[in-house]
Amino acid sequence: MSKIQRLFDEAGFVELLGSDDLTAIKVHFGEYGNDGYINPVFVRQVVEKIRAAGAKPFITDTNTLYSGSRHNAVDHLTTAIEHGFDYSVVRAPLIISDGLKSQNAAEVEIGLKHFNSVKIGSDIAAADSMIVMSHFKGHIVAGFGGAIKNLAMGCAPAVGKKEQHFRTSPHVVGEKCVACGKCVEVCPVGASALVGEVSMIEPNICISCGQCMEACPSGAIDIDWEHDIPEFLECVTEYAYGAVKGKKNRVGYINFLLKITPDCDCVPWSDAPIVPDIGILASTDPVALDQASYDLVNKQKGLIGSSLHFNHEAGADKFRGAWPMVDGTHQLRYGEEIGLGSREYKLVEI
Repeated sequence: MSKIQRLFDEAGFVELLGSDDLTAIKVHFGEYGNDGYINPVFVRQVVEKIRAAGAKPFITDTNTLYSGSRHNAVDHLTTAIEHGFDYSVVRAPLIISDGLKSQNAAEVEIGLKHFNSVKIGSDIAAADSMIVMSHFKGHIVAGFGGAIKNLAMGCAPAVGKKEQHFRTSPHVVGEKCVACGKCVEVCPVGASALVGEVSMIEPNICISCGQCMEACPSGAIDIDWEHDIPEFLECVTEYAYGAVKGKKNRVGYINFLLKITPDCDCVPWSDAPIVPDIGILASTDPVALDQASYDLVNKQKGLIGSSLHFNHEAGADKFRGAWPMVDGTHQLRYGEEIGLGSREYKLVEI
């Protein structure tokens, strides 16, 4: 645990905090049934450093777009506490930043290609400073999730998540559909229905949450990977930009390269890691941090028996090995382009 506190000091995070700052610690509490989320005992170490600096930490996330154990603040807080994020463990209050039913949002002007403004959870937007703690792992449509995605999806209310996901509208590949009805069962807005022996998705109702893709046992639900995903990743990156706008020199980032699973912690399970544990990284630049994390993962040998389809050898792209259709590095390129950060970094071991 002392290593996390030392990393906090070496990264210069104390300088980001003002006396009496209300400091958000942005984490992912993990969907119920998932065990890949950051250990709350690790989060406690950051809480103690923030308190020692004279600031006032609170631990936060926003509600999910999809149905599940974090769709509203009551269920979300219940899941968080059951996963160990109780005050007696973390020594900081838990606040769901977008309110009871994801109704609380602040409009942040960014003036970028896809959005003139973005919607950020009110309490995250109001925080004086922020430490973003991210579990670095794979993701079905982002390729990987790190600091950028934790800022983007993680700081947005449901309507903001919908704006980002809007570019990835799913459709049913009829010849693959087995009419099992799983997509109908999980759809939170009733966009899926069985029509005869084939499932159909109504695009005017669909919120593009991706829940049906996860649930489909035959891989019959697909998206336009070539055209939709790059635009989706740009939308994600613009939201990340908006999440920290107004907090220049007030945000620090910690990536945990532990239990590097192929899926996001939003799924109610945790698959086998794709590479061995690597360590914990910190930076004040989210793009550089995610780039370094990505490179370190790819330097490892892939674990046999994991969901890697190929690219097991050291130096090969592990996230493309897990999700061949997605080039997750597009979020890094675009992040540098819009001024979120730099892909260049110097790796300092401590």
